Amino acid sequence: MPFGEQPAYLRVAEDLRRKILDGTLPPHARLPSQARIRTEYGVSDTVALEARKVLMAEGFVEGRSGSGTYVRERPKPRRVVRSGYRPAGTASPFRQEQGDEGCKGTWESRSVQDHASPAVAERLRIEPGDRVMRTHYLFRTEGEPSMLSTSWEPLALTARTPVLLPEEGPVGGQGVVERMAAIDLVVDHMAEEVGARPGLAEETAALGGVPGHIVIEIQRTYYCSGQPVETADVIIPAERYRAVYHLPVR
Repeated sequence: MPFGEQPAYLRVAEDLRRKILDGTLPPHARLPSQARIRTEYGVSDTVALEARKVLMAEGFVEGRSGSGTYVRERPKPRRVVRSGYRPAGTASPFRQEQGDEGCKGTWESRSVQDHASPAVAERLRIEPGDRVMRTHYLFRTEGEPSMLSTSWEPLALTARTPVLLPEEGPVGGQGVVERMAAIDLVVDHMAEEVGARPGLAEETAALGGVPGHIVIEIQRTYYCSGQPVETADVIIPAERYRAVYHLPVR
């Protein structure tokens, strides 16, 4: 094959994708059958099948048992605003994860004591097996599951203090900055590392998606004078949300 020339199945997939995007094949329309693709594009059954597989892997179509393959309705992505700015007294877990003050959300949480895995220990700069408080969150935006978060805090910092449990106590639910301030730890820095990967089955089930669909993974860590005081994994369904950052320019 000459350099730069696409394989036949990709050329067919590209044309069908264009028809989906421009509305020629609207949401819920049935994708042309394998036999029809073979005839219209002058390709083999194998090429037609591979083109359909590409569109399915890209999330443009879905198979319905005993019925055929149909164009999926792709939601318009909503914004998940990431921001380091938190007005005093409003840094709830939802505000901590979604910086858009116009966005209303709720969350569910569960905290348990655990031992740090090697990966978590490296991020918190503690020893593997050290005790941590692990908290799982499910965030909802206007009732729709929008984010998952798992956070870890070293119990060497929070044990036997009023902030042991992130959602309980005198500053429960107010976020990492306010909670750490209550035990005289001043959070002065936060870092986020952003990536993407196929969602795990339990993640996409909780978020109302399909296993294997891409999720945005944000690894966030709060620091006090260079010492990590909390780290978290934030999971966002990439098809329905976009992470938007507002950062100060100095």
